[in-house]
Amino acid sequence: MTVEAGETSETILSADTAMGAVTLRVGDLDGMSGYYSRAFAMAPLEERTQGREVHRVLGRGETPLVRLIHTPDLPGVDPRQAGLFHTAFLFDGPESLAATVYRAAQDPRSRFAGSSDHLVSEAFYFTDPEGNGVELYTDRDRSTWRRHGNQIEMDTLYLDPNAYLQRHLSEEVLEAGPGLAGRVGHVHLQVGDVATARDFYIDALGFEVTQSEYPGALFASAGGYHHHVAMNVWNSRGAGPRAATLGLGDVSVTVPTAAELDSLAARLRERRIPFAADGRSVTVTDPWGTSVTVALPDLTTGELLAR
Repeated sequence: MTVEAGETSETILSADTAMGAVTLRVGDLDGMSGYYSRAFAMAPLEERTQGREVHRVLGRGETPLVRLIHTPDLPGVDPRQAGLFHTAFLFDGPESLAATVYRAAQDPRSRFAGSSDHLVSEAFYFTDPEGNGVELYTDRDRSTWRRHGNQIEMDTLYLDPNAYLQRHLSEEVLEAGPGLAGRVGHVHLQVGDVATARDFYIDALGFEVTQSEYPGALFASAGGYHHHVAMNVWNSRGAGPRAATLGLGDVSVTVPTAAELDSLAARLRERRIPFAADGRSVTVTDPWGTSVTVALPDLTTGELLAR
């Protein structure tokens, strides 16, 4: 399906929308690759050189989770600039989460940033060696999520990390390592203004608001999930377009059909937002210079590297 100019496009993303591998620009490729492998039980899947850049994809099983691009000439991450707040890796259950948290905590390069019970999920936070935020989490069953109208109730309650590990950690799960399932559950971004972020991520991209009552933040998803993307101004209020730095390179979203890409392209044209499309993906830049790629889900590792 191709939507012609003047026709009304679909306004929201499919319920089958999910998140894909996040791209990070890194200064120390081997150091960062080794960190994500040891701390988060990811394995290198494929690598490719493009000019002066080396691209390396890591994941679990055949699922890509992060693409690292070696760009050592760029300055380091600026914590007050728009960009990445954290990448959130989702695990199937408390045991798998606990095993990964334990691995991350054992790595001397990890900076533990806290743990929280969010009502819909249980989460642990780390900062990687180059300043990128990482969340490790597992969801509670959707039947337990509480809703108020169109809002999903979320909170930030204390979660005792040691007690959690004692309850759920086992030697068997710890040894399973990279064989355990994992995926990118959501991406949390730093933006300069929440209203502008809403115009882009909700009205243009097609996510739906799930929680708008946190001061300085907005949470959104497709298909009733608690959130696939979040945007906040806690560190970056008033930030303008991003300078070229290490850190976030691209946010990846997957949709089930080419018709979804056509509808997205129509929404972007209606709003005069520039984008690139190749039939299998649409790439667009948010108001702060963050690249967002919306692609079909059967993307191969080679196609990811070729972006």
